[in-house]
Amino acid sequence: MLTIAYVGNGKSTNRYHLPFSKKLKDKITIKTIYSPSGKKEWEKVEGVHYTTDIKDVYNDSDIQLVVISTPGETHFSLAKEALENGKNVLVEKPFTETAEEARTLFSMAEDKGLFVQCYQNRRYDSDFLTTQKVIESGVLGDLLEVEMHYDYYRPEIPENMNFSRERSYLYGHGCHTLDQVISYFGKPDQVHYDVRQLLGEGRMNDYFDLDLYYKQLKVSVKSSYFRLKERPSFVVYGKKGVFVKHTKDRQEEHLKLYYMPDQEGFGIDLPEHYGLLTYIDDEGHYHEEKVVSEIGDYSQVYEDIYETIVNGKDKVIKDSETILQIEMLEKGIQAIK
Repeated sequence: MLTIAYVGNGKSTNRYHLPFSKKLKDKITIKTIYSPSGKKEWEKVEGVHYTTDIKDVYNDSDIQLVVISTPGETHFSLAKEALENGKNVLVEKPFTETAEEARTLFSMAEDKGLFVQCYQNRRYDSDFLTTQKVIESGVLGDLLEVEMHYDYYRPEIPENMNFSRERSYLYGHGCHTLDQVISYFGKPDQVHYDVRQLLGEGRMNDYFDLDLYYKQLKVSVKSSYFRLKERPSFVVYGKKGVFVKHTKDRQEEHLKLYYMPDQEGFGIDLPEHYGLLTYIDDEGHYHEEKVVSEIGDYSQVYEDIYETIVNGKDKVIKDSETILQIEMLEKGIQAIK
């Protein structure tokens, strides 16, 4: 068994972590949840020790993994402290504010023989997995362009926030989509950054459009807070066809409705959510068909971590991938004030 403690007891811990770590009852034990305020706005997990004393985490030899699920600006200091106390660490995204901080954590972990990793659960999004399936089928031919969109219509958020790097849209949401690109396509040859404050200087960064170039392939990562009608989650163009996946992975949608991973149909696309594949085959025949979505499952992150810490397998989310992502976030946000 892998015994876990959580640092932080807010939405991130209770919505995006606990439902998935609890799912792996045969591999994971959740022992402690630390919160300095002691507030319990979420329903308590039976059998878990809730504490306002961080020493209850660090002094407990049973606890093998500490999950940092707190605001981004605290990630580096808390992860460093956990490593100094001999704990393996999983850190919510964005992993750190700077690439130098990321390198420091990875170096510390290596020196101490410990594990530290970013929680990149979006690698197990249904729409991303389905898009990979279509690409790998080969029916699109040589890839030419991939567009990835992560849009909202939430004007009240940027209208009520001034700029800060750690609370920027690029850091807060680019950390999802950039990791998907890096994990699948690798390091780009070059990147073009278009990062904006649609409401003016001094206001929250509320828009970004990044173009990543891989020889003849361009991958665009685009997000806005002012999209009353969302753009498709994925559009993939090849020499022989196109695949359009309009809807995002539904795990978050279900979690917000308190529909949990242990319930039937959790996160699974219905036929109206399936992507549309259009292509010309090798005989010149036209095809247009729906693609049944792959099933996303964020608990796979915890499966991967279990295999690394308990069984010694290689980390799925590589240190170099995380460092590259933070370097890109840093470069993209540097012109914003």
